[in-house]
Amino acid sequence: MLNENLKQLRKSKGLSQEELAIRLNVVRQTISKWEKGISVPDADMLIKIADIFEVSVSELLGAKIGEKKEQDVNEVADQLMRINEQLAIKNRRSHRVWKTVGIVLLIFVLFNVGLVVLNYAAFESYENNSSVQVENVDE
Repeated sequence: MLNENLKQLRKSKGLSQEELAIRLNVVRQTISKWEKGISVPDADMLIKIADIFEVSVSELLGAKIGEKKEQDVNEVADQLMRINEQLAIKNRRSHRVWKTVGIVLLIFVLFNVGLVVLNYAAFESYENNSSVQVENVDE
Protein backbone atom coordinates (compact mmCIF):
# COMPACT_ATOMS: atom_id res chain seq x y z
CA MET A 1 0.00 0.00 0.00
CA LEU A 2 2.72 2.48 0.95
CA ASN A 3 4.59 1.89 -2.29
CA GLU A 4 1.47 2.38 -4.44
CA ASN A 5 0.33 5.45 -2.52
CA LEU A 6 3.77 7.04 -2.68
CA LYS A 7 4.00 6.53 -6.42
CA GLN A 8 0.48 7.81 -7.01
CA LEU A 9 1.04 10.92 -4.88
CA ARG A 10 4.39 11.66 -6.52
CA LYS A 11 2.89 11.44 -10.00
CA SER A 12 -0.16 13.49 -9.06
CA LYS A 13 2.16 16.29 -7.87
CA GLY A 14 4.13 16.02 -11.11
CA LEU A 15 7.39 15.11 -9.35
CA SER A 16 10.03 12.78 -10.70
CA GLN A 17 11.80 10.36 -8.39
CA GLU A 18 14.88 12.56 -8.64
CA GLU A 19 12.96 15.71 -7.60
CA LEU A 20 11.38 13.95 -4.63
CA ALA A 21 14.76 12.53 -3.63
CA ILE A 22 16.28 16.02 -3.62
CA ARG A 23 13.46 17.33 -1.40
CA LEU A 24 14.01 14.47 1.06
CA ASN A 25 17.83 14.53 0.89
CA VAL A 26 18.08 10.92 -0.29
CA VAL A 27 19.26 9.33 -3.53
CA ARG A 28 16.83 8.54 -6.35
CA GLN A 29 17.40 4.80 -5.86
CA THR A 30 15.93 5.09 -2.36
CA ILE A 31 12.68 6.48 -3.78
CA SER A 32 12.67 3.68 -6.36
CA LYS A 33 13.08 1.05 -3.63
CA TRP A 34 10.21 2.55 -1.65
CA GLU A 35 7.95 2.57 -4.70
CA LYS A 36 8.85 -1.04 -5.57
CA GLY A 37 8.21 -2.17 -1.99
CA ILE A 38 11.81 -3.33 -1.50
CA SER A 39 12.29 -1.10 1.53
CA VAL A 40 10.29 1.38 3.59
CA PRO A 41 11.13 4.81 4.96
CA ASP A 42 11.59 5.25 8.70
CA ALA A 43 9.04 7.12 10.81
CA ASP A 44 10.75 10.53 10.51
CA MET A 45 10.95 10.18 6.74
CA LEU A 46 7.26 9.20 6.57
CA ILE A 47 6.40 12.45 8.32
CA LYS A 48 8.51 14.46 5.83
CA ILE A 49 6.88 12.67 2.89
CA ALA A 50 3.40 13.30 4.31
CA ASP A 51 4.26 16.99 4.69
CA ILE A 52 5.49 17.26 1.10
CA PHE A 53 2.32 15.66 -0.28
CA GLU A 54 0.04 17.33 2.30
CA VAL A 55 -1.52 14.07 3.45
CA SER A 56 -1.54 12.20 6.74
CA VAL A 57 0.92 9.44 7.49
CA SER A 58 -1.99 7.03 7.75
CA GLU A 59 -2.93 7.79 4.13
CA LEU A 60 0.63 7.01 3.07
CA LEU A 61 0.56 3.71 4.92
CA GLY A 62 -2.65 2.30 3.62
CA ALA A 63 -5.71 4.46 3.67
CA LYS A 64 -6.99 5.07 0.17
CA ILE A 65 -5.85 8.37 -1.26
CA GLY A 66 -8.79 10.72 -1.32
CA GLU A 67 -10.46 9.26 1.75
CA LYS A 68 -9.97 11.42 4.83
CA LYS A 69 -10.03 9.01 7.76
CA GLU A 70 -8.14 9.68 10.96
CA GLN A 71 -6.37 6.62 12.29
CA ASP A 72 -5.15 5.97 15.77
CA VAL A 73 -1.41 6.25 16.37
CA ASN A 74 -1.36 2.59 17.39
CA GLU A 75 -2.81 1.57 14.02
CA VAL A 76 -0.06 3.44 12.21
CA ALA A 77 2.57 1.79 14.42
CA ASP A 78 1.00 -1.62 13.73
CA GLN A 79 1.13 -1.01 9.98
CA LEU A 80 4.78 0.00 10.18
CA MET A 81 5.52 -3.10 12.23
CA ARG A 82 3.84 -5.36 9.66
CA ILE A 83 5.75 -3.73 6.80
CA ASN A 84 9.03 -4.20 8.65
CA GLU A 85 8.19 -7.84 9.40
CA GLN A 86 7.48 -8.48 5.73
CA LEU A 87 10.80 -6.91 4.75
CA ALA A 88 12.59 -9.01 7.37
CA ILE A 89 11.05 -12.18 5.91
CA LYS A 90 12.15 -11.15 2.40
CA ASN A 91 15.67 -10.46 3.66
CA ARG A 92 15.90 -13.85 5.42
CA ARG A 93 14.83 -15.63 2.23
CA SER A 94 17.37 -13.69 0.22
CA HIS A 95 20.14 -14.52 2.69
CA ARG A 96 19.23 -18.21 2.57
CA VAL A 97 19.38 -18.24 -1.22
CA TRP A 98 22.77 -16.52 -1.31
CA LYS A 99 24.09 -18.79 1.42
CA THR A 100 23.02 -21.87 -0.55
CA VAL A 101 24.57 -20.51 -3.74
CA GLY A 102 27.80 -19.81 -1.86
CA ILE A 103 27.95 -23.32 -0.42
CA VAL A 104 27.34 -24.90 -3.84
CA LEU A 105 30.09 -22.76 -5.38
CA LEU A 106 32.49 -23.65 -2.57
CA ILE A 107 31.84 -27.37 -3.05
CA PHE A 108 32.35 -26.98 -6.81
CA VAL A 109 35.67 -25.15 -6.32
CA LEU A 110 36.90 -27.67 -3.74
CA PHE A 111 35.96 -30.56 -6.04
CA ASN A 112 37.90 -29.02 -8.92
CA VAL A 113 40.92 -28.32 -6.73
CA GLY A 114 40.81 -31.94 -5.60
CA LEU A 115 40.74 -33.12 -9.21
CA VAL A 116 43.75 -30.95 -10.07
CA VAL A 117 45.72 -32.31 -7.09
CA LEU A 118 44.87 -35.90 -7.97
CA ASN A 119 45.78 -35.30 -11.61
CA TYR A 120 49.13 -33.78 -10.62
CA ALA A 121 49.86 -36.68 -8.23
CA ALA A 122 48.98 -39.26 -10.87
CA PHE A 123 51.16 -37.51 -13.45
CA GLU A 124 54.12 -37.39 -11.05
CA SER A 125 53.66 -41.05 -10.20
CA TYR A 126 53.51 -42.02 -13.86
CA GLU A 127 56.58 -39.94 -14.68
CA ASN A 128 58.68 -41.50 -11.87
CA ASN A 129 57.70 -45.15 -12.47
CA SER A 130 58.16 -45.33 -16.17
CA SER A 131 61.54 -45.90 -17.61
CA VAL A 132 62.41 -45.91 -21.23
CA GLN A 133 65.06 -48.29 -22.48
CA VAL A 134 66.81 -47.46 -25.67
CA GLU A 135 68.51 -50.18 -27.56
CA ASN A 136 71.22 -49.44 -30.00
CA VAL A 137 70.86 -51.25 -33.21
CA ASP A 138 74.11 -51.72 -35.11
CA GLU A 139 73.89 -52.16 -38.77
